[in-house]
Amino acid sequence: MIQTIRLTLTMVVLWILLSGLFKTQLVILGGLSVVLVVWLANRMKVLQHRGQPIYFRFTHIVEYWGWLAYQILLSNIDVTRRVWSRELPIKPTLRRVTATPDTELGRVIYANSITLTPGTTAINFTPEDDILVHALHEDSLLELEGGEMAEHIRDVEPHIRFIREKR
Repeated sequence: MIQTIRLTLTMVVLWILLSGLFKTQLVILGGLSVVLVVWLANRMKVLQHRGQPIYFRFTHIVEYWGWLAYQILLSNIDVTRRVWSRELPIKPTLRRVTATPDTELGRVIYANSITLTPGTTAINFTPEDDILVHALHEDSLLELEGGEMAEHIRDVEPHIRFIREKR
């Protein structure tokens, strides 16, 4: 019951933050959407599933989002510069990149972050293996192989690293 209340409150707050509109029709549709999703979540027993424990710290997540947003901006500028250039300095490349974050969830976040960054796309990914990445130019893959993104993701999951280092 507590999980259902938490889910409902979280969805209502998220809807309000994302919508920002309070017209009667939108509020009714938003409320119906929340009720439907909560009903489906209870029916599918989603709230009873205890899969991946999340040990992330809020401040590190916000810091990572800021860093990722900056990287997305830089990549947007780079892709725009390459596409608008007369020489069209594009060299599409396909290569496997090692998924180095400590947890399965961290590796999933890594693959999603690669796809969010313009000019790179995670093509094939399983949480245990490397990630097959398509890049607009080889420079993007060199940056990924440098490991800065993976290091930022590892910083988001400090408790997992601490537990592994204690063993």
